Amino acid sequence: MYKVPVTTVVFSCFVAALALTASGQQPTPASGSDMFVYFGTYTGEKSRGVYVSRLNLASGALTPPELAAETQNPSFLAVHPRRSFLYSVNEVRTFQDQPGGSVSGFAIDRKTGKLTALNQQSSRGNGPAHLVVDRGGRNVLVANYGGGSVAVLPIGADGMLKPATAFVQHEGSSVHPRRQTRPHAHSINVDPSGRFAYAADLGLDKILIYRFDAEAGTLAAANPAFASVKPGSGPRHFAFHPEGRFAYVINEILLTVTAFRQDKETGALAEVQTIPTLPPGQEPQEGFSTAEVQVHPSGRFLYGSNRGHDTIVVFAIDQETGRLTYVQNESTQGSAPRGFGIDPTGAYLLAGNQRSDSVVVFRIDQQTGRLSPTGHKLELGSPVSVKFVEREGR
Repeated sequence: MYKVPVTTVVFSCFVAALALTASGQQPTPASGSDMFVYFGTYTGEKSRGVYVSRLNLASGALTPPELAAETQNPSFLAVHPRRSFLYSVNEVRTFQDQPGGSVSGFAIDRKTGKLTALNQQSSRGNGPAHLVVDRGGRNVLVANYGGGSVAVLPIGADGMLKPATAFVQHEGSSVHPRRQTRPHAHSINVDPSGRFAYAADLGLDKILIYRFDAEAGTLAAANPAFASVKPGSGPRHFAFHPEGRFAYVINEILLTVTAFRQDKETGALAEVQTIPTLPPGQEPQEGFSTAEVQVHPSGRFLYGSNRGHDTIVVFAIDQETGRLTYVQNESTQGSAPRGFGIDPTGAYLLAGNQRSDSVVVFRIDQQTGRLSPTGHKLELGSPVSVKFVEREGR
């Protein structure tokens, strides 16, 4: 197993904070303790790649963002379990004069936050939109939205990416006349056991289920091979409960979340509940859609983002059934919250407002899951993905 290099002071701070989170108390990190926050963006006039800031765990304040790595459209990020490497999609249509996007690898300087480019590999499909690193740090799994496919890229001991060892092209369509005429793999996740991978395909209204062999870097259809959601839902992002019993998919088109119970032997998903992401009684409007979904580190709360409505929805999770109870919708104080991140202590949620070029920090109430603004924000061009890395040295 990998050992994460971290100083005694930082380690003690995080252990204490996580223990408090699990017990339902508000974490109170030591004054001055902080961590790196990496932001994936869409590049253009206001952004040139991946940016880094530092989050103060006592106050929620963020330092001004600095360019950590220049790369095209790094719209989604993933951090290696060793915290030594960071990977990004490059959401583009061609790579090295061939159709398809790419995945970039970077080495993390844990003292400065600087990223050093390692290499790039083809994602094997057009418009990669999401990626994860498996629990053992052996592979990057990537979902190609434009191409409607998924792939596995092995990781070398030096963090460099190797060519894909697995590629699966999704097939089919669903009922929406514009959004679902073909496959659109929008995310891919590995369950806590590391045995199954789940690809939410917006174009198919399915979560495709694969048996995942991390050592060989392969994907094989599970039995059953998928779970379906209501036609026209548009499943987008997917998140597991920390214990792995429950999983949640946020549905972009119908603005709902579907809760599932996982069969640990087969990987099958059984629907438990589907619930709206808008406040009770409010109907979706033209231009509304959902984006990100994440479970709080304690496993007690679920968060999802609503674009157009421009809020984060909060649900309480029943620990016995996995069912969700509505708590609140909190304004993100900006436009189009495409992505957000919850820091490892569970104290803060950082919402990236893509269209208004800002990141806003909210404090999480550990008893209720409710969000409240801290008053801290930073300006950043087209922020999307938010990932955290513990900082070495004080």
